Amino acid sequence: MKPLVYKKSRRSRTEAIARAFKTHITKGDKVRVIRGDSKGKEGAVLKVLPRKNRVVVDGVNIIKKHKRATPQAEGGIIEYPAPIHLSNVMLLDPKSGEPTRIRRRVNKDGSMERLAVKSGQPIPRTR
Repeated sequence: MKPLVYKKSRRSRTEAIARAFKTHITKGDKVRVIRGDSKGKEGAVLKVLPRKNRVVVDGVNIIKKHKRATPQAEGGIIEYPAPIHLSNVMLLDPKSGEPTRIRRRVNKDGSMERLAVKSGQPIPRTR
């Protein structure tokens, strides 16, 4: 009789850690959604998820969650914004308020500055 040999699992035991991507958007920026169900809506960025390449925008992609009541909190239907992909939002130009691409410029002191492509205006970081 053959000895029982277990097959090795096909999945790797060590999951690959998601790499954080550099994003052109930071928390507090004003953005406009350019694709999807919420196309045309504007809002402030509440949260940036660089490992997932997503952002949470205030008032965009609202989903409902049914929450069960617990001794500490009451239940009900909770509405909150869900993350959307970074490629579906564009930063708003500070001068005209229109969506624009951005450039990065390194100042003489070594600090990075974001510039709006349409107007050339610097976009301040609101952290």
